Amino acid sequence: MAAPSDLAFDPWAPAFVADPYPAYAELRALGRVLYYEPTDQWLVPHHADVSALLRDRRLGRTYRHRFTHEDFGRTAPPPEHEPFHTLNDHGMLDLEPPDHTRIRRLVSKAFTPRTVEQLVPYVRGLAGELVSRLVEAGGGDLLRDVAEPLPVAVIAQMLGIPEADRAQLRPWSADICGMYELNPSQETARKAVRASVEFSAYLRELIARRRKEPGEDLISGLIAAHDEGDRLTEQEMISTCVLLLNAGHEATVNATVNGWWALFRHPDQLAALRADRSLVPSAVEELMRYDTPLQLFERWVLDEIEIDGTTVPRGAEIAMLFGSANHDPAVFDAPEELDLTRRDNPHISFSAGIHYCIGAPLARIELAASMTALLELAPTLRPAAEPERKPNFVIRGLEGLSVEVG
Repeated sequence: MAAPSDLAFDPWAPAFVADPYPAYAELRALGRVLYYEPTDQWLVPHHADVSALLRDRRLGRTYRHRFTHEDFGRTAPPPEHEPFHTLNDHGMLDLEPPDHTRIRRLVSKAFTPRTVEQLVPYVRGLAGELVSRLVEAGGGDLLRDVAEPLPVAVIAQMLGIPEADRAQLRPWSADICGMYELNPSQETARKAVRASVEFSAYLRELIARRRKEPGEDLISGLIAAHDEGDRLTEQEMISTCVLLLNAGHEATVNATVNGWWALFRHPDQLAALRADRSLVPSAVEELMRYDTPLQLFERWVLDEIEIDGTTVPRGAEIAMLFGSANHDPAVFDAPEELDLTRRDNPHISFSAGIHYCIGAPLARIELAASMTALLELAPTLRPAAEPERKPNFVIRGLEGLSVEVG
């Protein structure tokens, strides 16, 4: 039997990054779990397995709540990477119960259906403003001019980050997220460490200001919850804010440009969407499935598991291939086709289980708002050039998307 390394699965190859979906089909044909030596991971390509493992408590985002690095057979990160790991490891995405439960309970108060629904007028208004500027200019970069500023502004507004400070958020986020790629380089790690130090220092100062002058924002709410007995350390507060900012816009930005590039390459689907705006909700779901913004999600094996007769030992790392799962023909009819009318669409782009994306309802609102504004205000929107895809595999997106209007 072939190994994954013998096939087209190569996370660092430009051809694979440009279109990983044929390689995923090869992986699914090979089996349900496959060891991949270049990253020392077990790849899981099938939807049913990914969905089940996301809910399996024998796996964890971290192992430090139960084991030392040595106990788990792993090497501690280099000391010079400590600022990144301190920041990353105290956010709820990389924590397990009870710490994860405690922090998520506090943060979820800002993402109740009622709270999110109250943001709809603001999100729609901002989307309209951004698209209007794009139309007035006759076009531009859809990523820079619409896809990026919308979710960054929304999450910054929720956190209470002053408008004057928001320009530095995206660069910090991009540098930190570089560490989520497979086998990141020393230069990537250096940038992530620097961004972690600077972002943490900024938030520490902002938290101090909010302690003296609280507002109606999420940071003030977390401070108040801490003072009322729901304990949240300052590091947990900082890490939570960074996680919300990073997760609150990275996926939305990439889903927007990936989605519009897919629409441009499927003119029949774009024409159907322009003719019937009621397709917007199902279009948002289908575009997130068709070209998944987060391709891979990792879990540590805390207790030995068996998948289809293969034993995966404690201490191993599982790489769940979201992009492959979202193209699994066992779950989706004609998965390689873009079908904006698709109704049965259990994609896992927002993950599942206790780490299901807390901001998923807000992301859907943002994606629908920008799509609707572009359909209404820029009905002749078209690509001006072939976009360049980012070299990243895990977080899938474009460097930009040049468009013309009128």
